[in-house]
Order: sequence, then C-alpha cells, then structure tokens
Amino acid sequence: MDKKEQVVSLLKKNTDGLTIIEIARALKISRNTVPVVLAELKGEGKIRVRPIGKAKLHYWKG
Repeated sequence: MDKKEQVVSLLKKNTDGLTIIEIARALKISRNTVPVVLAELKGEGKIRVRPIGKAKLHYWKG
C-alpha cells in the first residue's frame, strides 16, 4: 500500500477530519510528505479541506 492509499483509508475511517500533523503521526510518515499527497487528492476532487483557525481539517468526500 503506497502513502496515498494509506492517507485515503485513514481519512475514510476518521469522518471528523484530520490535520496534516495527525495524519503524519498516525501513518508514521514525514510531515512534509502529507501535504503533497493531500494536494494530489484535492486536485482530484476526492477530499475537502475546512480551515479552523490556523489548522486545516481534511475530510474524505465519499
């Protein structure tokens, strides 16, 4: 399973949304890798992003 698939399955499980740091910690991957994967998913229209203060929560659109 590649990083993108891992992020997708994590977002599907966490319907309350996750921040970049939460995703990085849960999957034990670099905090710099996560935004790259999320940007790709956002470009494909598969996730939505909701800013809350400084943080951004990422949700699966499914």
